[in-house]
Amino acid sequence: MSGPWATRTLGIELHHLSCHGTSSDGVLPAELSIEMLIEPGLRRNPRRAHLLVSTVLGKHLPTDPRVVLDAGNRLGDLVRAVLDERAEGARADAVVLGFAETATGLGHTVAARIGAKCYLHSTRRDVPEADTLAGFEEGHSHATSHLLQPAPAEIFRNELPLVLVDDEISTGATAIDAVRALHDFSPRSHYVLASLVDMRTDEDRARFENAAAELGARIDTVCLASGLTKLPDGLVEAVTSMPDPALNPVAAQRGSFGRIELPWPDSVPEGGRHGILHAETADFESAVAATAAVLTARLAIDAPDRPVIVLGHEELMYLPLRLAAALAESGIATRFQTTTRSPAYVLDEPGYPLRRGFRFVAPEPDAEAPRYLYNACWPEDFDAELRELTSEDAAGGSFDGDEERASAGSSAEPILIVVLDPPADTPELIAEGGLVDVLTAAGADVLVALVPGADPRKLDVERRAKAQVAAVGREVETNSAVGLETMTEATWDRLSGPFPAPLYGPEFGSYAADEVRWLLKDLSDADLEADVAERERRIQAGVAHYAESLPIEYQPDAAYRSLFDQVLAGSAERLALAVATVSELVLAERGEDIVLVSLARAGTPVGILMKRWLRSGRGAHLPSLDVPHYAVSIVRDRGIDAVALDYLAEHHDPASIVFVDGWTGKGAIAKELTEALDAYHAAGGARFDDRLAVLADPGHCVRTYGTRDDFLIASACLNSTVSGLISRTVLNDTLIGPGDFHGAKFYRELAGDDVSNRLLDAVEGAFDVVRPLVPTELAEVLGSDRTPTWTGWSSVEQVRAEYGITSVNFVKPGVGETTRVLLRRVPWRVLVREADAPEHAHIRMLAAARDVPVEVVPDLAYSCMGLIKEVPK
Repeated sequence: MSGPWATRTLGIELHHLSCHGTSSDGVLPAELSIEMLIEPGLRRNPRRAHLLVSTVLGKHLPTDPRVVLDAGNRLGDLVRAVLDERAEGARADAVVLGFAETATGLGHTVAARIGAKCYLHSTRRDVPEADTLAGFEEGHSHATSHLLQPAPAEIFRNELPLVLVDDEISTGATAIDAVRALHDFSPRSHYVLASLVDMRTDEDRARFENAAAELGARIDTVCLASGLTKLPDGLVEAVTSMPDPALNPVAAQRGSFGRIELPWPDSVPEGGRHGILHAETADFESAVAATAAVLTARLAIDAPDRPVIVLGHEELMYLPLRLAAALAESGIATRFQTTTRSPAYVLDEPGYPLRRGFRFVAPEPDAEAPRYLYNACWPEDFDAELRELTSEDAAGGSFDGDEERASAGSSAEPILIVVLDPPADTPELIAEGGLVDVLTAAGADVLVALVPGADPRKLDVERRAKAQVAAVGREVETNSAVGLETMTEATWDRLSGPFPAPLYGPEFGSYAADEVRWLLKDLSDADLEADVAERERRIQAGVAHYAESLPIEYQPDAAYRSLFDQVLAGSAERLALAVATVSELVLAERGEDIVLVSLARAGTPVGILMKRWLRSGRGAHLPSLDVPHYAVSIVRDRGIDAVALDYLAEHHDPASIVFVDGWTGKGAIAKELTEALDAYHAAGGARFDDRLAVLADPGHCVRTYGTRDDFLIASACLNSTVSGLISRTVLNDTLIGPGDFHGAKFYRELAGDDVSNRLLDAVEGAFDVVRPLVPTELAEVLGSDRTPTWTGWSSVEQVRAEYGITSVNFVKPGVGETTRVLLRRVPWRVLVREADAPEHAHIRMLAAARDVPVEVVPDLAYSCMGLIKEVPK
């Protein structure tokens, strides 16, 4: 028997009226009929007992993601044609609204296709951190309330044409309700209603036109195909009387469960819940590519040659869709669909679209309402439907379902990749009756992929700041049509300069001019060095700050220099792997449009090495990148150089700035960076991202690192002679004025002992050796729990208490910080976990030279700690 089951059995009929648009540059046929786009299903709802199941949306049916994108792109082309026609041939800007939950991905696809100025989708998740702009109701839906939560509201407040996108128009009532609500907030003269199918009757269309006339606005409609739904009398009663559906199948053997934390920049919206701007599209695309690469690498390791079904979570549709498309393009047999709030009737009969169903506890704080998932499998009849849609005689057809299925292995069961954002990553997700539980009970192997979500408060602040900076660049009033607050005179002065010029080698430092731009003031001729003991006494007495002067540069003897050479030779590959890992992690989190800003001076060689890695051949299919690199000063208790931040905000997008340091000890600099950037923004400055990238994070203080091992980084063994012959930075009121960068000295006289570039070249020389290891290392880091726990700080507090030390500032944890104590401060003692650890040879040598006791503490949290001597005040 052929034809839809609901037509044959219950008499639900779908009649095609017309097709709109006859071209396709994707995989769908040139002309589409109603029968190709939807199938009749059922729901137990007294208001509406039928359900139109889309074959190209990827909601209820596992669908090839390229089919889903092609349908959205074709709809976008129809929208663009209408917009340009109304603009008399000019290319018109527009904003796009997608309807939750079904059309959030479709709306985003349309917005991307037409280059919309802003895309927003309605939401049924009431985010407490966001302001609700407006709302409207959907009469026939199971979950009726739609909320609009753009951040800020001004991104949606304008007079541009508004495109409303839904998967289907049944009566048009929801669209009219939405238009009325939006028209009350921000009146417009032109609306476009876009849908995959338009099933309105003549009476519906008349009501629609009357409503448009009442609003005094033009409302155009576009769709891929239009038709009519014929419902038999007594359908509600017939569906109600059918047996209860069998949900949550159970297999003989439970499937496996894993998880991966996918990278995503928290300054980039992961979807349209709080709006996404056209200006953010490039960052979004870069983030998608980086995230897809990580997911592909994980699958290559864990499940090579297995097909996958990528499952979005309710409104989170577009990002999972794009990830699914990337997997498909890489050669992995892939389908896409999402979970839903809407209950539908499940029936395992040929010709019925909802053959299998799952009901599960909502993972979000909304446990009163269950959630649903349909099919989530790869039966042969789905492939048959897709092959029919993408047959070789279809115009532009390029997908062959038989070949794809064969390449995946006909007996391989698909992995279900559930893509979630943090609000859905709760104990309910994996608890009994949760999504993971019901899917693995059915025998499915499940991989939960967590994507960080953007904070609407942060989006609000950053978008306002960017709009202000853009307004300065355009030299227009900041309180014009964009509707943002007036810029203060102080902010204007800070953004408009003038600024000191950056310093470059070889005039300042031994690094090449194209390696780093120093945002520092040259204090080479100033007399800043003080006796170490006297300097320490003044610092501890509170008479002077450590940044006001400099310690005398320690000059190692021949034995110590020989030890440095041994350390460098033995650790170059380990350093290279950490450099490559943290560099790729930054790209995964932040995209390719980045500016490296190292914290002078320990961060500077790390920033240069990251720059070298990115512009080297990073690996197969990975582009080389030549990113800017600066070095700026940050001082504990005094903050980061605000003039340097002003310079960066003037010359670069603040969102692109990535701060870099060498390592974390107890996390004081990470805390200082966050507090300083918050204070800078509160004072009217731009919003910079406070995520610090470090080579090593033994203190568990940051999320972006190359390793969390406490190992010897060769650049910690020496002072300026391994850091471009630059001193640590100086902040002294006598020498640094209000408009100056923080200062530093260039020790030209030490050029004969300089090994700065030897270190860089040795590590870069190991890039080719570690290159094959980077994808696995990156995947392991991304798959781990990178949440900062600040365990380093707590262990420092414990040591401080045990040894009767008055301040945590006198406890310096880790190999790098211990070395600094011995080189620059007055050391009291050194604690080590192992008496003869090879990586501590230089520490033992320095301690012996300065007559500092070394004490073995087997349960020490770090491999070693340096304790500063408390001197009499």
